[in-house]
Amino acid sequence: MVGPGDVTDERLLADAEAVGAGLAQAGAVIVCGGLGGVMAAAARGAKSAGGQVIGMLPGVDPGGANEWVDVAVPTGLGQGRNLLVVRGAQVVVAVGGSWGTLAEVALARRLDIPVVSLHGWTVDGPDAGDNVVVVQSADEAVRAAASWLSSSPE
Repeated sequence: MVGPGDVTDERLLADAEAVGAGLAQAGAVIVCGGLGGVMAAAARGAKSAGGQVIGMLPGVDPGGANEWVDVAVPTGLGQGRNLLVVRGAQVVVAVGGSWGTLAEVALARRLDIPVVSLHGWTVDGPDAGDNVVVVQSADEAVRAAASWLSSSPE
């Protein structure tokens, strides 16, 4: 899951938490940037549903992870850790939008990883492909992501 780390919009945070919980209930391990905002909300949701959370941290201190991260990976890569978040995913769910989120959406599409976008970036153009789905609710996001998870090879 990807999204802005500095968001205060309660709707985005509630949706990120609901998506995290829904994906955990579907058996997914949540991989995120491990910090605040959407990342923390998604991690909190996943943990509340009994799920596991991996946080790919931009810095070198594992203690920088939010309290819901089970496995903190201090990459020391700054924003470069976005590639690790995306590469670790079978499907990327983006909640909200920031420049970092847009970079993650672009990386996912470049790697042919499907993207579900909730309240965030949309992709239009000749290379957009069929694997970018814009949804309007957390439930839709979970259903869309789960459909790719169930059809992905292990």
